Amino acid sequence: MKISPSYQIDKNKIKNKKLKFAIIVAKWNQDVTKKLYKGAYETLIQSGILKEKIKTWEVPGSYELIYSAKKIALCYNFDSIIVIGSLIKGETHHFDYLCQSISQGIKDINIKYDVPVIFCVLTDKNKKQSFDRSGGKIGNKGIECAKTALYMAFFKNSIE
Repeated sequence: MKISPSYQIDKNKIKNKKLKFAIIVAKWNQDVTKKLYKGAYETLIQSGILKEKIKTWEVPGSYELIYSAKKIALCYNFDSIIVIGSLIKGETHHFDYLCQSISQGIKDINIKYDVPVIFCVLTDKNKKQSFDRSGGKIGNKGIECAKTALYMAFFKNSIE
């Protein structure tokens, strides 16, 4: 089976399952993360997820996505968690350390807890690239991540 961000979701399956989603959004680079959030949230709603089945939290930056995703995975029973952030390369190595730490941290949560955590953290060279990937000429990665979250929620529930 080919898995693609463009696959279609059966809305009847969603209504019958009453799936629940968490979205955690970093406030740093909010001009980018708000667009990613909007794409993800609207995709879940358009796919048939009820508004009351989507819970959103904000955290200061992308690094804080690790702790918050872990805490939510531990304390709640969501079918999928989407973490949204934006890192833009600067002149120091800080960008590299953050990218590595965040991706490893989210990977660790996926291994440890029984909930898929979907990585929607842009790691871009510049602001233009971030805008292009958050609703610009390349599309909106938030939409792709919401579709992935839906798919993984179905996957999780199919083997329980």
